[in-house]
Amino acid sequence: MACQYFAPCEHGATSFTIAIPKVTFGRGTLSEAGARAQSLGMTDVALFTDAGLLDGEYVATVKQSLTAAGIAFQIFSDIRIEPDDFCVEQGAKFIRSGRFDGIVSVGGGSVIDTAKAADVCDKHDSPLRPFFAKPIGEGKPITETPLPHIACPTTSGTGSECTSIAVVRIRDLDTKFVIASPLMLPAQAVIDPSCCDTLPANVIASTGFDLLSHALECYTAKAFTQWAGVDNPNARPLIQGANPWSDLAATKALQIAGEYLDRGVNDASDQEARDQLMWGASLAGMAFGNSGTHMPHALSYGITHLMRDITTEGYNVETPFVPHGVSVIVTAPACFRFTAEAAPERHMEAAGFLLADQQGAGLDDAGEILSKRMIELMRQTNMPNGLSGVGFNEHDIKPMAASSVRQARAIANAPRESNLVDLENIYTDALNYW
Repeated sequence: MACQYFAPCEHGATSFTIAIPKVTFGRGTLSEAGARAQSLGMTDVALFTDAGLLDGEYVATVKQSLTAAGIAFQIFSDIRIEPDDFCVEQGAKFIRSGRFDGIVSVGGGSVIDTAKAADVCDKHDSPLRPFFAKPIGEGKPITETPLPHIACPTTSGTGSECTSIAVVRIRDLDTKFVIASPLMLPAQAVIDPSCCDTLPANVIASTGFDLLSHALECYTAKAFTQWAGVDNPNARPLIQGANPWSDLAATKALQIAGEYLDRGVNDASDQEARDQLMWGASLAGMAFGNSGTHMPHALSYGITHLMRDITTEGYNVETPFVPHGVSVIVTAPACFRFTAEAAPERHMEAAGFLLADQQGAGLDDAGEILSKRMIELMRQTNMPNGLSGVGFNEHDIKPMAASSVRQARAIANAPRESNLVDLENIYTDALNYW
């Protein structure tokens, strides 16, 4: 199946490129941040975190480690969950105000993405928006070498420590878009799963479904051979479609989600499950950082664009707010029902990795088998019942589809082509599942 999936196509790509940081994984590794910064030649560090972590033990551990290594640092913590371009540009001003020779980020995807994007703005002496693809931005290329960056994730979802992209909300459009360049890849990722020990169940669930959907989208994405070839090797994007290497990481991440997501959410004392989910998140980051996501992530941006006064219980953040993993998973079962007919073998294999019951099923059932297993996991972990579960109704369908259709690269990475009406139908199918 894999060989058939990557069959050559006329004018299609014939090679793929993989890039990941130097990765360190294990309990207690946050205490190595200073030694790792020293190995990269850092002497004065811009330490990015958020207000919720600023006075906590994880930032304290990194500060102590930097100090022990004789490395000076200053802290930027004015980072909101789901950062916008204003937040990023404030981070760029912070970098510009010092004589930093490195960045260390400690936090979830919002912190890591802010650090990546702020460094781009600083190095190019530019606001952020020009770097987004047209017509949202100017498609300005990222050409300047960034500061070496050590990313230390504190949640088990985004995998941002292993990717060369940042997701940032454009304030005046009130919606999120992706900025990407191989130059944005952190130099090192230090992944300490003990950071997840005290996370509440709803956070483990949201981030866990983000990793699950990352892996699913990578494994079912359009094959790299179906994207047009790019002659200049330095111009080839890492968001290149499914490929044999991304399959390896995505497959293991799916197996982890299938076995450990329910356990990690519903039993805070299950250290094995939470450690595995942290590893799964990084694997899924390695996968989508070298292949790209597709429809569930594209449609999630329509949700966060139009969430209005929607709140999410258990999150002490500004309203409106829908956690990223929730915004992805509420449409994901409907998305995979739609895409399955274009790559049924892949969808059925993915369902198997998630431990779906496939007894008596044929390839025509692949979308339903996969979505049924995802819905089962959603119910086991107290996720919202589709779009209605986070406060949307049928009147929101057309505006959400009109917003999401702008996510052209992600939508084009799906194995099945779609149009605006298809997006409306997927959102309708996602209103509720049980």
